[in-house]
Amino acid sequence: MTRHLLDSADLTPDEMGFLLETALEFKRRPRKLLQGKHLALLFEKPSLRTRVSFQVGMHHLGGETLYLAPQEVGLGEREAIKDVARVLARYVDIVAVRTFGQVIAEEYARFSDIPVVNALTDEQHPCQALADLLTLRERFGDPRGHSLAFIGDGNNVSSSLVVTAASLGMHVRLATPEGYRPPQTVLEEARARADRTGGSFLLTADPDEAAGGAEALYTDTWISMGQEREAEQRRIDFVGYCLDDRLIARAAPGAFVMHDLPAHRGEEITDAAMESVNSIIFDQAENRVWAQVAVVAFLLGLVDAPAS
Repeated sequence: MTRHLLDSADLTPDEMGFLLETALEFKRRPRKLLQGKHLALLFEKPSLRTRVSFQVGMHHLGGETLYLAPQEVGLGEREAIKDVARVLARYVDIVAVRTFGQVIAEEYARFSDIPVVNALTDEQHPCQALADLLTLRERFGDPRGHSLAFIGDGNNVSSSLVVTAASLGMHVRLATPEGYRPPQTVLEEARARADRTGGSFLLTADPDEAAGGAEALYTDTWISMGQEREAEQRRIDFVGYCLDDRLIARAAPGAFVMHDLPAHRGEEITDAAMESVNSIIFDQAENRVWAQVAVVAFLLGLVDAPAS
């Protein structure tokens, strides 16, 4: 059966830990494990980090990439999703889909005979979460028992992050205003995984509560692609959620500052926070390379995965 990564919950805690270790191994000693393998990047949304990191990662491991821009495919408009999936499966070994609704990625995967990676949808961003936890793995060693606070919009990034961090036994806090929370299914999954791994999960509307004593503080844009008409209201609703000196002072001494980028400096995060000595933001961006090639190698069955 073809394995896909569409949602962070598609991975077990053991698989997540395995992917982090595999990514670290690749980062230390890249090897041409993907020689002769081809990855199609099927993108319906613009990208900087996702496109470049996939391409660079594939190159490091000996593979090749093919980038398909929106106007070249017209997924579901110029051509039916199931037809695109079947055609690309005859040409390449694996596909990374960056699109809008999660249902698009899911429909694509239903008709694909090769692995499909979610390279971002409106609901999920599993590759980003793995890169984030890889970055914390480098700082903490085992992330189990350490604390992470996400402060801001309950968007795709936060949804993947809280499930992944809880799966690895972290103490996760999510601060977001009423009306901006992730789906209930995500919250339940995070709680259930925290219970199984010895971590914890706190949902609050109080940024100060989430930040208190946290070893890492994470935020993301308040206004994602497609939400521009809501910008004025969102800026009102997120007053007090800016990752600034005040919130950082509530965290543990030396708490790491995180953001997945692109950032709106002076809005969800201050310039000073981004440039602080404890910022690991650009390490997160770098680690997209290694987390993603670990996923590619895993889905292609080229690395020995833990028994399920």
